[in-house]
Amino acid sequence: MKKIIFKNWSNSIIIVALIASIIGSLAGMVSGFYAANLLNSYNEPVLESTLWQKVLKQNLKEKSGEKYLATSNEETKSIEAVEKANPAVVSIVVSKYVSRYYGMQRVPFDDFFDDFFNFGFPFDDYYRLQPEEDDNKEPKQKQEVGGGTGFIISGKEGLVLTNKHVINEEDAEYTVITNDGEKYEAKVLASDPFNDIAILKVEVKDLPEVKLGDSDKIKIGQTAIAIGNALGEYRNTVTKGVISGISRRIVAGDAMGNSEVLEDVIQTDAAINFGNSGGPLINLQGEVIGVNTAINREGQLIGFAIPINQVKKAIGDVKEHGRVIRPFLGVRYLLIDEEIAKENKLPYNYGALIVRGEAMTDLAVIPGSPANKAGLVENDIILEINNQKITEEKPLVKEIQKYKPGEELKLKIYHQGEEKTIKVILEEYQD
Repeated sequence: MKKIIFKNWSNSIIIVALIASIIGSLAGMVSGFYAANLLNSYNEPVLESTLWQKVLKQNLKEKSGEKYLATSNEETKSIEAVEKANPAVVSIVVSKYVSRYYGMQRVPFDDFFDDFFNFGFPFDDYYRLQPEEDDNKEPKQKQEVGGGTGFIISGKEGLVLTNKHVINEEDAEYTVITNDGEKYEAKVLASDPFNDIAILKVEVKDLPEVKLGDSDKIKIGQTAIAIGNALGEYRNTVTKGVISGISRRIVAGDAMGNSEVLEDVIQTDAAINFGNSGGPLINLQGEVIGVNTAINREGQLIGFAIPINQVKKAIGDVKEHGRVIRPFLGVRYLLIDEEIAKENKLPYNYGALIVRGEAMTDLAVIPGSPANKAGLVENDIILEINNQKITEEKPLVKEIQKYKPGEELKLKIYHQGEEKTIKVILEEYQD
C-alpha cells in the first residue's frame, strides 16, 4: 500500500483540519437529528432509562428557545385565588342631584372614615347640596359623589355586600358595575346597626359569587390579597400582603365628629387604597376572610378588614328576614387590660368597664335598655357572660353577638366593691 508523505507541517495541518471538520459535521448532523427527534417527542410519554437522558432532555429544552414561566407555589396559588374571586368583585358608584360649588371646601362624599380612615372617590370638582331656596337660581345636576367596592355573596338573588359608610348618602342612587363592565341599578336592602356592613340588591340572576372562608382560622403572617376599585378609577385592582394583626379594636372617625368603634378587626399590610372600601380580603384559596373597611393614614400600609365570620350572621338574617337582626344590651364600655387596671387601681385585669362616651349625651347605660332594666350602672364591670370571661380576645360585643334577641344571659359583674350575678334579657336593636 502506497504511503502518503506530507511535504511539510503546514500541509499536514490543513489536511488534518479538513478531515476533522468533515467528521465533526457528520457527528453534528447525527446528534442534531437525534436531538430534533428527542425534542419532537418531548411531550410524549417516554420511558427514561438513564439519568443522562433526563439531563440531556432538559438541556435540549432550555436551548431550543422554548419559553416557559417557572412560578413559585405561592405565586401560582395567588394567581388562582384572584381568578376565583375577581369575577364576583364589583364597583359601586354613588350618584345624586347636586349643584357645582366653586369654593375651596370639599364636601362631595362625607365618607364615614373621611378624616382618619378614608375610602371615598377623589374628585377634582367640588359639590354641595343645593339649598331649596336656590332651586330657581341653579338647576341641580346628577353627579357621581362617591363610591367604593363590593362583592357578590349570592349570584342567584343578586346580593352584594359592601360597607355601610359607602351607601350612607341620603337620597342617593347606587350603581353596581361588574368586572366585565355591566352596569346595574341597585337598592339598599339592609345595613348593620353595629357593624360597618350593608347589603345591596340588583335585579339580575346567575351572577358569579365569592366563597366565604373562616376568619377564625387566620394566622398572623399568612398571605392576604385585597381586591378593590382603587381611587375610583382602577377597577378590581389587586394588592398582596400578609395578615399583620388580629383582634384589633379601632375607633374610626370623620371630620364631622362622627365615630364608630370596630371590634375584633383584621390588620393587613396589603395596600388598600381610596375606593377599596367594601372590597374583599381573600386568602390563597380564593375565599373571603374579611371586608376591607379602613386605613390608618398616619402609617404605611396599615389597613383593617371586618372578619367575614362577623358578617355571616348578618347575611343569613337578610336572606331570611330581610333585615339585620342584632341583640342589644345597651352599655358603653372600655375593655380592661393590665395597663388600664394598674393605672385605675382596678381589682381585675379583664372585663368591660361601663363608662360614658366623650359627648355629654353619650350615657354609660342607655335608658330603657336591657342593661338599664337589669340594674347595670356606670363604673360597673362586666366580668363574665354565661361563665365566659370578657377579655381582649373575647370582647363584650363579640360575646353578645353569639346570642339572639329574647335570650336570657347570666352576667357576673363587679358592682360597688363586690361581685354579684344578675340576669338580663337581650332585645333586638331598633335604629
